[in-house]
Order: sequence, then C-alpha cells, then structure tokens
Amino acid sequence: MPAQPPPPSGSSPETHVIDYRAAEQLLAARDPQGAVKLLDSVIAAHPENTAARLLRARAFFAAAQLRPAALEFELVLEREPDNAFAHFALARTHERSGRPEQARKHFRLAAALDPQPDYLAAARFEE
Repeated sequence: MPAQPPPPSGSSPETHVIDYRAAEQLLAARDPQGAVKLLDSVIAAHPENTAARLLRARAFFAAAQLRPAALEFELVLEREPDNAFAHFALARTHERSGRPEQARKHFRLAAALDPQPDYLAAARFEE
C-alpha cells in the first residue's frame, strides 16, 4: 500500500471532525458542493473513514453528480456489505441514472437487511 501524503499544514484530527460536522450542516442546508469540498480533505487524511465517504456520497447525490455518488456508495458497500442505507442510496442513484435492474437489486438488498417500510416499498417484492 503506498504511503499517504502528510496532511496539509494546520490540519489535525480535530480539524477533520469539525470539517465533517460542518459538511453535515452544509448538506442539511442544501449546499452539497460545499459539503464535498470539506469532505475531500477529511477523506484525503482518513481514506478508511466510511462515515465521511457515506456523507460525501450523499452530497454527490444531492448535487446530481451520480457517477461519483455511485462510486462512493460502492466503496462503502465493499467495506460494509450489510449497510442497508448504502444499498438503498445506491439503488436511488442507479434509479436516477436510468439503471432500473441495478436499482432493484440494491433496493431488495436494503429491504432484506432492514425491512423498514421505505425500503420494502422500494423493493417491490410483489413484482
């Protein structure tokens, strides 16, 4: 595994936590691009941080950057294959991208992992 470059000067774990929380707020305030910018530095310093990757995937999705969103959701699922939310969100991303068969697969996985009403409805098991 190649060595990671050192974090930018002035960057610290505390700064990354602050940036992550600020990114959550930006996404809630409907500024997904701002959230992505903050999360880029967090993920550069902590590429293994699944929570930051999931938040960045949500921000990409909210910004209608569907390919980067799908890539991030897929990376999360490589690390956490039982993450029902990531399956559901990836399914929504495929749905918006015009890939209904891929969407159906992930909707069904989400519902099987966590049978909450939204996931079950989207899975359309009766079809």
